[in-house]
Amino acid sequence: MGGAGRVSDADQLDTGEIELDIESLAAGGEGVGRLPDGRVAFVPFTAVGDRVVVRVVEERARFVRAVWVAIRRRGVGRTTPGCPHYGRCGGCSWQHLDYATQLVAKEGILAESLMRIGGIEPAEPIRVVPSPRPYGYRGRTRVHVQNGRVGYRERRSTVVAPVSTCPVLVEPLVEELEALGKSLTEKRPGSKGKSRERRRSRMASVEWELAVGTSGVPRVQRLPAQGGPSVRIRVREDFLEFSPGVFAQSNLFLLDELVEAVDSAVGRGSNALELYAGAGLFTLGLARRFQRVMAVEANRNAVRDLGVNLTAAGIDNVEIACARVESIASSLPIPPAGYEVVFVDPPRSGLPKSSVDWIHGFCRPRRLVYLSCNPATLARDLSRFVELDYEVGRVRGFDLFPQTPHVEALAVLERPGE
Repeated sequence: MGGAGRVSDADQLDTGEIELDIESLAAGGEGVGRLPDGRVAFVPFTAVGDRVVVRVVEERARFVRAVWVAIRRRGVGRTTPGCPHYGRCGGCSWQHLDYATQLVAKEGILAESLMRIGGIEPAEPIRVVPSPRPYGYRGRTRVHVQNGRVGYRERRSTVVAPVSTCPVLVEPLVEELEALGKSLTEKRPGSKGKSRERRRSRMASVEWELAVGTSGVPRVQRLPAQGGPSVRIRVREDFLEFSPGVFAQSNLFLLDELVEAVDSAVGRGSNALELYAGAGLFTLGLARRFQRVMAVEANRNAVRDLGVNLTAAGIDNVEIACARVESIASSLPIPPAGYEVVFVDPPRSGLPKSSVDWIHGFCRPRRLVYLSCNPATLARDLSRFVELDYEVGRVRGFDLFPQTPHVEALAVLERPGE
């Protein structure tokens, strides 16, 4: 994202600390500057325009990681974090940036990743759709319990940082987070001051899922879960159910716009293929726009939820394949004319190279719609499709995770002449 400023030898302090300017933000969220020897310095919790005194904590041949120990000049966009645990908890890393600054930075991260990694320049400038709520937007989270502490892992660590509140959660989950912490420290009869959960948590870290649906009634479930109540989330005219442990987008206030964007991108037609379908957040819209839809999902609990959600919506033109995308190529039925549209929503690792080749060679879509939570793997995969003669059209961002550098991106690729 642009060149970072160098510092002179005079900026090397006698204490071994270094004074430098922050001139960009990296995809991981850190501020970027340069040492006197030219190496890039990644400094978390800094803003563009900051002049900071830093201490190097990790050295590599071409870059270093550092922490700031003093701010000599505050950059434009700095603000006061809204969480008392900010800086230790690894959940958020951009609460020190105001929201307008975060959005501009995410647009830059997307554009820079596409160009640097994929050599791709979208047909029009990238814009990121803001979250209606910069705080209090998350309706789902996972917390860790370790040594009697409830919280999130510290930055670049497996150690759990205890948290008593979390301002990015919706209010019912804030209350449940506090209640869960208290439940692990309260005395129980016959426990000699230690709850059974607390004794277990001292042996290893365990994970709990906190989730809430449209009803506002929260669900608190230890993972992995064997059954348990579903959370129902309203998305446009539908109610979708998600079982414990099944992935669901956590920003409850941007779902309608995200689904509408996917619907618009896929268009209409006869046959569509959806890879990584999950519990059906996008499947219902696809089914209403295409005569037949093949939905592929590996998680059996998600497949069960998908079936429930399709039935509740009165949809019967979707065939579900419970299989890993990497292994489906040998058994997935391909319509005679192929699939007009393929929609993919892969994990952060992106699409395997074999899946890219299979989509192009056997599915033969005229359009590919790719929803990604990782700009780096998105850029890599788009470049692979470009090598196969696809053209990248519009790319849009969606800020599903304010106060973090994470950004969701929706990209459309077309085959020329189709």
